Amino acid sequence: MSDNLYTLIRSRIADPAKTFIETGDGRIFTYQDTFALAQRFANALVELGVQPGDRVAVQVDKSAEALILYLGVIAAGAIYLPLNVGYTLTELEYFIGDAEPRVVVCRPSVEKDLAPIAKKLGVAHCLTLGANGDGSLMDKAKAAAATFAEVPRKADDLAAILYTSGTTGRSKGAMLSHRNLASNALTLVDYWRFTRDDVLLHALPIFHTHGLFVASNVILLAGASMIFLSKFDADEVIKHLPRATSMMGVPTFYVRLLQHPALTKDLVKHIRLFVSGSAPLLADTHKEWEARTGHRILERYGMTETNMNTSNPYDGDRIAGTVGFPLPGVELRIADPESGKLLPQGEIGMIEVKGPNVFQGYWRMPEKTAAEFRPDGFFITGDLGKIDERGYVHIVGRGKDLIISGGYNVYPKEVETEIDSLPGVVESAVIGVAHPDFGEGVTAVVVKEKGATLDETAVLRALDGRLAKFKLPKRVFFVDDLPRNTMGKVQKNLLRDQYKDLYTR
Repeated sequence: MSDNLYTLIRSRIADPAKTFIETGDGRIFTYQDTFALAQRFANALVELGVQPGDRVAVQVDKSAEALILYLGVIAAGAIYLPLNVGYTLTELEYFIGDAEPRVVVCRPSVEKDLAPIAKKLGVAHCLTLGANGDGSLMDKAKAAAATFAEVPRKADDLAAILYTSGTTGRSKGAMLSHRNLASNALTLVDYWRFTRDDVLLHALPIFHTHGLFVASNVILLAGASMIFLSKFDADEVIKHLPRATSMMGVPTFYVRLLQHPALTKDLVKHIRLFVSGSAPLLADTHKEWEARTGHRILERYGMTETNMNTSNPYDGDRIAGTVGFPLPGVELRIADPESGKLLPQGEIGMIEVKGPNVFQGYWRMPEKTAAEFRPDGFFITGDLGKIDERGYVHIVGRGKDLIISGGYNVYPKEVETEIDSLPGVVESAVIGVAHPDFGEGVTAVVVKEKGATLDETAVLRALDGRLAKFKLPKRVFFVDDLPRNTMGKVQKNLLRDQYKDLYTR
């Protein structure tokens, strides 16, 4: 029996004539269409010399064909390597050189620049796939047979490599197996109650675990359907919500939709589930969304290396500021970051997880892989958190974001929560900046509402008495927007770099 994820997906589709994808411009792909094109892609790749275990690197615009290529790659027993469309040629040179793919697939517009780099790095083929299903790879697929016997794979064979964002040091390739992806998607199908009757509004990118694995794999294993938008556009989302039963998004989606006058309770009364992830959802956004729509957003917690670890409950209290409970089959604990000693309930420490969702390690980095796992198999996530008296998991920040000021630990989330609650504040980011007296100075970067008269003195005065003295910001700065990556996470490394000389000038 093969453990190829593609084999599992095909086995769960009872009605091949059912719609899998409807694109924003109205094109329809049934499951039968999807499997036929996936198998054409698989045949084309094999004709190009792709063998089981070879990497196929893909940097293309979001399209139905691009998602179906992912299925074709795993059907062929190869390893899918999605690359952010925002990566520069210099960055691509690193990823291609590190992963050594057999085939690179890119947008037609960048082929002339990328092909020479790929050739220099020993890539056998550089092909194109356009947003409208055009390109040289598509030409090969159309000429290939629509039947393909998927390559048998073992559960721990790799299905994908996803590179981490690389905010410090060089990016690491997280190796995800067929079991990692299948187990997590099957768990979420059950936990979030997805059935073949669901229609997911999909406006996420598909080079990231959220849009590619969490959203797409869940729909595939439920035999459900997707309205597949090329990108997030509030007007387009509002237009298509009446035909959806669920939506997965990042906090920015919900913030922008709340600014849209057409968002009403009547518009979304039929929606079964709104999910948010990839970045923290502000408590105010959570509350405003419920007041405006009658729905409580479900927050969950995952990583590139693990897919989903926790989720607020489908039935039960979805508590703002928490990421819920460990998913079935996932073990989660809080440990001292240095010693690894388990900490009592309620104390803040390093989140460590173990389960079939946890990745196989970092590509060609055995030392880094060994350093990130405890001897008993728990993965050290790098996220700081706690478990409250009801068992809900709280994320308080990344370990690298921890501030040590005057010898005391300051968790940015605690300070940010107080600042965010102030009238006139939209959001904030708290960072540690080198300080000659304290080691690190607590520094706040704040986005305020338009027209708000809030200034540094007012923020500091408001925080006095609400936080211990050592937690109070030494300085408060105001900006129009916080820097974010493509999934909406605030890039604190950029803020630390911007303000690095603040206290030493």
